[in-house]
Amino acid sequence: MSEKEDLAKQKAEAAARAKAVALARKEAKAAAEKPEVEMDIAKQKAAAAAKAKAAALAKKQAKEEAAEKPEVDMDIAKQKAAAAAKAKAAALAKKQAKEEAGEKPEVEMDIAKQKAAAAAKAKAAALAKKQAKEEAGEKPEVEMDIAKQKAAAAAKAKAAALAKKQAKEEAGEKPEVEMDIAKQKAAAAAKAKAAALAKKKAKEATEKPEVEMDIAKQKAAAAAKAKAAALAKKQAKEEAAEKPEVEMDIAKQKAAAAAKAKAAAASKAKAAAAAKNRTAAQESEEADTPSEISPNQSKLDQIVSAIESHVGHGALLENYINRLSKDVPTLVANPDTYFSIAKFLRYDEQLDFSYLSELHGTDFESHMEIYVHLHSFKMNQSVALKVKLDRDTPVIPSLVPLWSGANWPECEAYDLLGINFYEHPDLKRILLGEDWKGYPLRKDYEPYDVEV
Repeated sequence: MSEKEDLAKQKAEAAARAKAVALARKEAKAAAEKPEVEMDIAKQKAAAAAKAKAAALAKKQAKEEAAEKPEVDMDIAKQKAAAAAKAKAAALAKKQAKEEAGEKPEVEMDIAKQKAAAAAKAKAAALAKKQAKEEAGEKPEVEMDIAKQKAAAAAKAKAAALAKKQAKEEAGEKPEVEMDIAKQKAAAAAKAKAAALAKKKAKEATEKPEVEMDIAKQKAAAAAKAKAAALAKKQAKEEAAEKPEVEMDIAKQKAAAAAKAKAAAASKAKAAAAAKNRTAAQESEEADTPSEISPNQSKLDQIVSAIESHVGHGALLENYINRLSKDVPTLVANPDTYFSIAKFLRYDEQLDFSYLSELHGTDFESHMEIYVHLHSFKMNQSVALKVKLDRDTPVIPSLVPLWSGANWPECEAYDLLGINFYEHPDLKRILLGEDWKGYPLRKDYEPYDVEV
């Protein structure tokens, strides 16, 4: 379509609009001269006719523009037409309300306002629905959502503004009695809202996660413990002030026994926690292998391959490079194959680990462990041999038949940890007396006499 044709269309549309406005004015003027009853009917008819005419004109215009313009122009034209229709409807409604307000008494004014508000609401809703329906047929889903949201927001804002205006106008005209009723209703609504909010908060409080519940329980338990301890202390103090010497001695003995038991339990718990932390730290450190290959990795592979060939697969539980101990190759033996592996390391011609530099035991609370450090002058290489033992019955073959240097270290492990090395030539306590009770390097060790 050429520019001349567009200009001609616009002129025709402007002429049609001007004609419609003039006709509406003429009808309104003619209606103003009729009596009151006829005036209302005439005004309503004129308003309805003007609305119908404006709607038909807008529909016709939209249809003509839709048939000729591309999609982009269609959207712009629709928006312009909708805006023009809105402005026209608003101006007409305002004018009509103004004319009616000048002629009607207060009672009729309220009715007229309500009618005008209802009509405006209905018109806005219909227009929004129509616009949404038309846009839904042409726009993709994303644009539909945006258009719907915009239309909904506009409708909400318009309805809120209208309601606010109406409430303001009614508030200026209502007597005090109606105002009080409105206030009571508002107060009741506020109360109901507050009650619902409190109920919701209480419900959320009952659904708190277990972690917060556990913290609250721990705090309550700690408070109860502190209270019980203070009460017991006060009671003991009062009883001490009243009892004779004989009862005092009994009380002291009981207190001493209770203190012993408590100290032993605390020591045991502390030792258990410490051992657990140490074991976790050690396992973490041993498992943390750097990305660089150790210079001793090839020697470890050689030793492991030789052990598996001569002693058997499964003889070793695991093997690794101990980065925290100068990259020493470490072998963890099965208790059943511990002596066989040690014998192979001692007498194999290629390996020849002839020197035992260290042997000691450790209590990890979950188990006992023997650590043996060997050295081969032929290979110029050290190796660590470990074995884990049952803590309740720690029994393992003696290495004295292979290395005579294992004699005293095994006696020391027996003396302080209670590890039994069978086939040892002279296993005995070398630091403590034979009548000593317990093993001092065990984590759960309790002195036989607390006062010593």
